Amino acid sequence: MTKPDLVIRGRRVVLPGGTRAASVHVREGRVVAVVDYDEAPRGCRVFEAVDDSVVMPGLVDTHVHVNEPGRTEWEGFETATRAAAAGGTTTVVEMPLNSIPATTSLDAFRAKLAAAEGKCAVDVAFWGGVVPGNAAELKPMTEAGVVGFKCFLVDSGVAEFRCVSEEDLRAALPELARLDAVLIAHAELSAPIEEAARSPAARNDPRAYATFLATRPRAAEDAAVELLIRLSRETGARVHVVHHSSADALPALREARAGGVRITAETCPHYLAFASEEIADGATEFKCCPPIRERENRERLWAALGENLIEMIVSDHSPCPPGMKRREEGDFLAAWGGISSLQLRLPVVWTEARRRGFPVERLSEWLAAAPARLAGLQDYKGAIRVGADADFVVWNPDEKFRVEPSALQHRHKLTPYTGRELSGVVEATFLRGEKIYERGEFAGEPKGKFLLRGGGRV
Repeated sequence: MTKPDLVIRGRRVVLPGGTRAASVHVREGRVVAVVDYDEAPRGCRVFEAVDDSVVMPGLVDTHVHVNEPGRTEWEGFETATRAAAAGGTTTVVEMPLNSIPATTSLDAFRAKLAAAEGKCAVDVAFWGGVVPGNAAELKPMTEAGVVGFKCFLVDSGVAEFRCVSEEDLRAALPELARLDAVLIAHAELSAPIEEAARSPAARNDPRAYATFLATRPRAAEDAAVELLIRLSRETGARVHVVHHSSADALPALREARAGGVRITAETCPHYLAFASEEIADGATEFKCCPPIRERENRERLWAALGENLIEMIVSDHSPCPPGMKRREEGDFLAAWGGISSLQLRLPVVWTEARRRGFPVERLSEWLAAAPARLAGLQDYKGAIRVGADADFVVWNPDEKFRVEPSALQHRHKLTPYTGRELSGVVEATFLRGEKIYERGEFAGEPKGKFLLRGGGRV
């Protein structure tokens, strides 16, 4: 056996076959062996996960808005990837909108890579964008390394990233099917939203969360999911529903999956931790689109995770300068929609999952393995196995903490989780065998690489 240069061991190591005491041997950034706990050769570094701490694969977050270049004052690669590392995430996949230029062409993708160069504390992959008229750019961007493509079925909120119609999708999806590139879609349709905006409930006090909720009905998501199912069935293209919140669409997803349609779905921590009935007037830090819905809807999302109908939980980290949240006015209708949570995904999900009886193995699947598969990174990310990158998060599932803005690494600290008590403290994060974070401290210069489709790394 090749002598390792690092051994990480613990009594609770989450492996593809289950959780057990084990030693994970690492050499040159890769896992070279997973053996019994006591098998640690002399002369190599050993990192011990003490007591009941868990060793899990480094988390993968496939829904992160970094916004650089162009809107770096909203976030940025340096701050976003530090937040990821502090939260146990070793790979993020960056969204194509909110940056200027948006990543909808080969030239724009190259600009994004140049902007991120040398700033990333963790590994980063990239989504391209599908917008009206850019079908000819899909192949060049795929060949350059984007891992798939994002589209909006409703106004995105930024002029640089226009939403697509069914006609636009019919132009793009056959090309994506030919390239075997997944389309990830913001699944809300405009017509139900426009109709809801004319309802009396949508004209009530804009400080009341119920007023905002009335403007983004479940019907908008349900109709969008039906459209995506139909187009995936017709074209054979892989389609993924991002940040899904409407439980009413779950039966259609279930039927489509059973019928062989290539469609998957994710949800987010805020849809699983919060409920609309609990959101105070004026608390615009809770605004996101699709919206946080009712308690009964939340529990149906948890049930869908339990049956693996929804396969993963990603952050949809969507920050902005605090002034854009209109917190002083408390106007939900005028505030920017987006929740900052990249650093908190593991403890938020664990706090709520444990309450419902889910074990840590399900967390590893939802937060690491399934997102890695979505982005085509499963050969070397998302699981602790021989040949994979030596990416790990070591965390204490029983230790509790209260969310304090000063501890967050995001550029802006406004988040609906402030003051919330959570279980699950990240103790250390390793990227390709190098410790990049431990108990509030970061190690050395940024070591993140760009992950390109097909396994390329820069």
